[in-house]
Amino acid sequence: MDIIRRSPTPDTPLVRVRDLFLTVPSAAGPVNILRGVDLDIEKGEAVGLVGPSGSGKTSLLMVLAGLERATSGSVSLDGQEITRLNEDALAKLRRDRVGIVFQAFHLIPTMTALENVAIPLELAGVRDADSRARAALDAVGLGHRLTHLPGQLSGGEQQRTALARAFAPEPALLLADEPTGNLDHATGDVVIELLFTLRRRTGTTLLLITHDRTLAARCDRQVHMSDGKMQEVVAA
Repeated sequence: MDIIRRSPTPDTPLVRVRDLFLTVPSAAGPVNILRGVDLDIEKGEAVGLVGPSGSGKTSLLMVLAGLERATSGSVSLDGQEITRLNEDALAKLRRDRVGIVFQAFHLIPTMTALENVAIPLELAGVRDADSRARAALDAVGLGHRLTHLPGQLSGGEQQRTALARAFAPEPALLLADEPTGNLDHATGDVVIELLFTLRRRTGTTLLLITHDRTLAARCDRQVHMSDGKMQEVVAA
């Protein structure tokens, strides 16, 4: 299979996926979710991953985040092979190097917006966790909502809080899985504008999963996934 990449480069890609397979058991027998995926994502690049439901997009994201174990193949992040790391090492990798924004907001309901953003920084031993969390919330327009619980925030405000939490640790890689899927069109547009603004400001590498090809076209490059395989490269 041809390796999907933007162009040759002397630098090591931030993300390098080779011959990745994911097979899961089911009552009807093994199900092949990922079937020989190859992918390079360069440092600082924004890649839009499109494809029909069930094509394996979210499963690929879960493997890249170390939340799902691949059956075979390799994944490296900034030159570090992650498929053989233990759970503690994977948790540290996510804490230090990877930000994730899901369709569901995944905020801790008993913590304020400020506490939700600060907690990963505190776990990483960041001394100025509180001030960095405040700055991150200011950056998404929620400096006036610091003490509000998730249940007191609108859906758009919750997703903006999730964006602040993902960007606050300054991750090398941000994984976004249908980040506007639970939002109305107007609110989703606000969240997407913030996502791309923050990415440009920080230089964070982005993998954006979406069904919306118009949204994917805002990335530097699009890749199409179908039936567990990369099918094509579409110029943005």
